[in-house]
Order: sequence, then C-alpha cells, then structure tokens
Amino acid sequence: MKRKGHNHKESFSILLISNTGQSSKQFHISQFTSRLLVSVLILMVVAIGVMGWMLWQKPFGNGIGQNNLRTQVDSQEQMIQQLETEKESLNNELASLKQENEALRQSVETAGLEDTGKESVEEAEADTDNGIPRRYPTSGTSGKLSSYSEEQPYLAISTHTEGSIVATGDGTITTVSSDDTYPVIVEVEHDKGYQTRYMCRQEADVQATEGAQVEAGDTLFTITIDDSELDYQILFEGEPIDPLTVIEAKG
Repeated sequence: MKRKGHNHKESFSILLISNTGQSSKQFHISQFTSRLLVSVLILMVVAIGVMGWMLWQKPFGNGIGQNNLRTQVDSQEQMIQQLETEKESLNNELASLKQENEALRQSVETAGLEDTGKESVEEAEADTDNGIPRRYPTSGTSGKLSSYSEEQPYLAISTHTEGSIVATGDGTITTVSSDDTYPVIVEVEHDKGYQTRYMCRQEADVQATEGAQVEAGDTLFTITIDDSELDYQILFEGEPIDPLTVIEAKG
C-alpha cells in the first residue's frame, strides 16, 4: 500500500517583538505574497529613483535653456548695436552729401553770376562800341523804298529836304565821290571789318571830307531835293550784307 505524499507549501514567518519584551507577534507570509511585496518594493525604489533623476535634471535643463536664451539675447543686442553703427555711418554720409550738394549749388550759382556779369559787361561794351554801324543813316523824315536783296545789295530810303544823312558808326571817311548814277557817294571805314556806303541819286550838300574821322551821328551830307533816294549799303569783310540785320541786331 502506497504512502500518500504531503504537499508542503513554503512560507515565511515574521516575528514582531516589542521593545519591552513583554509581547511579540508572529506573521506567516506565503511565498507568493513575499514575492509580490518584494516586487512592489523594487518598483517603488525604481519609481523613486526615476523621480529623483527627473527632479535633478529639471534645474539642469532650465540652466541650459536660460544659457541659450541669454546667448540669443546677446546676439540680438550685438545686431542692434551693429545696425545703430551703420545708421550713424549712413547719417554721416548723408550729411556729407548734403554739404557737397550745397557747395556745388553755390558754385553753380557763383559761376552763373560770373557768366551773367561777363555777359552784361560784354553787352555793355557792345552797346558802347560805336565802331559797328548800327544806327539808321538818316536823321530826318524818311521812308523805306525797297529792301536789301541779292539783286539789290543795299537798302533804298526816301528822304526829304533839310534831312541829313549821318554816319552810322565811328570811323574814317575813305571816299567822297560821284558817278553817272549817284551825284554823291560817301564811304566810311569802321572797326571789325565793317564798311558803309551812302549813295544819293540826287544832288546834296556834302559836308564830308576824305580822311576825316567821324562819330556815329555826324552829318555826312544834307538833302536839298525832296524825295531824294538814298541807297545805303553795309559791307562786312568786303561783302555786302543786309543793313537791317546790323541795325536790328544792334538796336
């Protein structure tokens, strides 16, 4: 007859003894329960360790973030400082350009004034230069009969009794003569290549003499016959030109 075996379950006993030694208690814990308690303790230790590590890393991580933020702030401050420097440089360049522009404007104005003054002087000199035959050749009542042309290289003027034929500019009388067409011919040499001829188709009272110096407005001869025709001619460097271009251009 077989002996029946007994299954023995392994268990743990925990004995609690009072400090006074008067009482004690004993607990029996099964193997499963003990393993469960050990597992729980291990998990708690691990959890506490993880929490501690996280708490330790948090201020460290915050320090890194603050350092990064500070680095960015410093970089932006440097950029701002650089922009301020560039702005100041541009302002200085702008001020310099304004000064140069003002100096250039003043220079142009000064040059313009000088040119204007020079032109005024030249005009004044031209106005007082009586060597150019710019006056009208009669001092009395007269009228234009015909204009200058290539076929008629002179200005034909109708004059009246007691009217005078005058020098149209300062110069020297070079010729006092006559021919079949003109009973009176007077030629005057002027400055700057000009020469004038005063040719009357009727008799007149001549006051001009060859070699005499005359000024603009001096009488060359006086008209003695009504409706006498004066043919007035201007030559420039030996070539006839329209007298009205000289008279009109010089006033």
